[in-house]
Amino acid sequence: MMNRREFINWVSVGMLASSLPVILAACNSEDRSASTQKTKTKLDTSVREDGFQALGTLEKLEEKGFITDKKNAEKSVIIFRNPDTGDIVAFDSMCTHQACSVEFNATEKLLICPCHSSKFALDGQVVAKPAEKPLTPFEIKQEDNLILVKVS
Repeated sequence: MMNRREFINWVSVGMLASSLPVILAACNSEDRSASTQKTKTKLDTSVREDGFQALGTLEKLEEKGFITDKKNAEKSVIIFRNPDTGDIVAFDSMCTHQACSVEFNATEKLLICPCHSSKFALDGQVVAKPAEKPLTPFEIKQEDNLILVKVS
């Protein structure tokens, strides 16, 4: 015959053992949702069937004022919002003089090559030499929050 103390101990152990899987499942589901959130924020930069590639988000563009992509795109790309028109535009970011990467200067409303001081208007045209050819524009479009560029 079991006394009251033994009975309470066995019931306590049983309750603890039966609640353990519920606690573990709750912890695992939180971990899965955290990993799902990380996956959602990661940008898929693979080239799509239509030739477009996601190279940034509107949030990133608005936060920084421009996006440069030298790793994910097939070519180096600079994306910015033209302050005069409000349009989002993309160009090959390699200066046509000696292939240094141009930088977006919102204050001067120019794309400037830091290597030899070539300057380009926001439409890619040369405004200060030594570069003689304009920057190559890329077709661009927006889908939801993504900025897509056709670089191939």
